[in-house]
Amino acid sequence: MTIPAPHPDRTCLVTGASSGIGLEIAHLLARRGLGVTLVARSGDKLERLAEELTKTYGVRAGFLVCDLADETARAGLPAAIAERGLGVNVLVNNAGFSTTGPVWQADSAGELAMVRTNVEAVVHLCTMFLPAMVERRSGSVLNVASTAAFQPIPGQAGYAASKSFVLSYTHGLRGELRETGVTATALCPGPVRTGFAEAAGLDEKVLDETLPAFVWVSAADVAKAGVEAMDEDRAVVIPGAANKVMAGAGWLTPRSLIVPLMKKFHPVFAAKE
Repeated sequence: MTIPAPHPDRTCLVTGASSGIGLEIAHLLARRGLGVTLVARSGDKLERLAEELTKTYGVRAGFLVCDLADETARAGLPAAIAERGLGVNVLVNNAGFSTTGPVWQADSAGELAMVRTNVEAVVHLCTMFLPAMVERRSGSVLNVASTAAFQPIPGQAGYAASKSFVLSYTHGLRGELRETGVTATALCPGPVRTGFAEAAGLDEKVLDETLPAFVWVSAADVAKAGVEAMDEDRAVVIPGAANKVMAGAGWLTPRSLIVPLMKKFHPVFAAKE
């Protein structure tokens, strides 16, 4: 097994843990007897989840309220964890969100917050927590990307680009980490019903009309695929057979063909037709 064994002075840091995929990953890690530290902006949700994990699995579960778009707030995480007598041996960079619509109609603050959360936070947390993992020659990183990483997406240009970064960054990390005892895996889910789409401003009815039922994968199944892939030291995991095929097609199809197709069928533009 690649995921480090439970240790009283170690914790699994899971961002975006208050709901959806992050919440499910936290459950799976705690079920293995691993202590967890939950990070998100919603303190009430994190507190309830931490109590549930401790009660259900008997693990040390804590939480830190943090807006991961805020560099100063992110920078305080290592000290806050060290004050609890803990070191991070599993890092799950799950927090992220999407904006939608044409770039020329976008809110600049929202676009930058997305990049800071989806890209900067991943880089920042890796640079802060990987040195100790490498020194101990033990650790695992799971970076949550998306099937959006495999092709540009008009209507979600910034989001797809941010997830493409995460995928490439994780591949680069794996090359650097080889023979260090530390692993890095990219989890690339397709559509998941987690509240993500609603937060991005996508109409669920339009989504159901434009995305076939067989591409949807539950948050629990996505989390299971991610944790298993991390345990098996796999580079990339794409939950769902249909999503694997679509990601491969998006990667291999010439951009001159795939970009117009993505625009034609994207819910943002389909809703206007």
